[in-house]
Amino acid sequence: MIEIGLKHTSELIVTEDVTAVRMGSGDMAVLATPAMMALMENAAMLAVAPHLPEGSTTVGGHIATSHLRPTPLGGHITATATVTNVDGKKIEFRIAAHCGDTLLGEGTHLRFIVDRKRFLERL
Repeated sequence: MIEIGLKHTSELIVTEDVTAVRMGSGDMAVLATPAMMALMENAAMLAVAPHLPEGSTTVGGHIATSHLRPTPLGGHITATATVTNVDGKKIEFRIAAHCGDTLLGEGTHLRFIVDRKRFLERL
């Protein structure tokens, strides 16, 4: 059962692979916004994964976040997602990314519980 307050923190070291220049979202070797958002989504997915029915997973439906500060190569990023609301198959999260004590970005994320097999059959 998915409960309000469930949370998970995912981690990432900024390497060339997750820079804006490599991901095509900018032209500098700093953490790319899409990489930060993916880490936030990963934290949300993992926060609820152990509590899902067998054969189910979650898929992202919406993400709204800021990206307030750049992070250089070698930076250690943490992203935490906390369940704030559950309405049937709809799960809402508060998300935030940090480098040490510095807030990099924060916002909200929406995920939906889906049956893995049926989801793939509809593609």
